[in-house]
Amino acid sequence: MGTVTFVDETTSGDRGAAFGLDIAEERLTARELIRRRVFQEVAEFNARAQSQPQVFQGLVQPHDTERVLNGYALRTPRHIDPQAQTERALAAFAGNGFLVLVGDRQVTDPDEEMELPLGVEVTFLKLVPLVGG
Repeated sequence: MGTVTFVDETTSGDRGAAFGLDIAEERLTARELIRRRVFQEVAEFNARAQSQPQVFQGLVQPHDTERVLNGYALRTPRHIDPQAQTERALAAFAGNGFLVLVGDRQVTDPDEEMELPLGVEVTFLKLVPLVGG
């Protein structure tokens, strides 16, 4: 089992805090990698939702939330559905809402299997739509 490090970046150069996820396989599809990342961040949010303010920090914006400085504020306190959130993330990936870079290689097909060597960093580069473009 190895740890894959995930990091979020934006096209403006902002880089979020890196976090690790234990992955037993040496090869996974981009779809499965996105699914596992989303399930992990939703599980962490749902576990602490009772004791902390309802701000979700994740790959994509959940339904019925408002973008705030450090994430997405839930309009009504609730748990987030990991399957629905995964579907939103996969739709964003398909619609170029973010790019996935494994090491220095961009993955474009969600069903493409990729190598996950020990210590690999997976970057989720969030793309910002141009205003007036």
